[in-house]
Amino acid sequence: MRPSALPIAGSRRGTVLLGLPTPLLLLAAEEGAEHAGKVLGLPAWLWQLANLVLFFAVLIYFVARPLATAFRNRQLRVEESLNQARERRAEAAKFEAEIHERMGRLEREVAEIRAQGVAEGENGRRALFERADQEADRVRRESQEEIERRLAAAKAELREAAAGLTASGAKEILSREITEEDRRRLLTDSVTQLREPQ
Repeated sequence: MRPSALPIAGSRRGTVLLGLPTPLLLLAAEEGAEHAGKVLGLPAWLWQLANLVLFFAVLIYFVARPLATAFRNRQLRVEESLNQARERRAEAAKFEAEIHERMGRLEREVAEIRAQGVAEGENGRRALFERADQEADRVRRESQEEIERRLAAAKAELREAAAGLTASGAKEILSREITEEDRRRLLTDSVTQLREPQ
């Protein structure tokens, strides 16, 4: 390019070229590459550097900001999840403490019920022993009474048998020893006694 063709910094053509998108700048740079590596009077490496800076600016604007926002949102969600996990852990610890307290209370109640059952069992056993003793005393009394009744009945039966034996023995003796005349006299005495008024 000739020096007269170089754009002036404040000229309209330079402003238009600088405002063009990057592909157009590259196209313009290719056209000027045949003119000793200068585009619009600036070395090609400077255009390449400006192109790279512009590319990174566009990349940062359109990619880095949304990525940073996405990462920030992700971080906020993770922090929220951590806070919820901490709250759930605290609730679980509280629930565990309540369960341990309930288990302790249940164990104490079971021990009390067991002790009460043992005491009631002991009382029931004592009551059973007392009833058994009372029943044994009653059976002993009834047996003693039955023995005494049977003994009295046996004695009465024995007396009757002895009286019967005595009467039959006496009758035998009397029949052998009493004569006919003694019989008449006894009969007469008996009839006389009956006739006499008392």
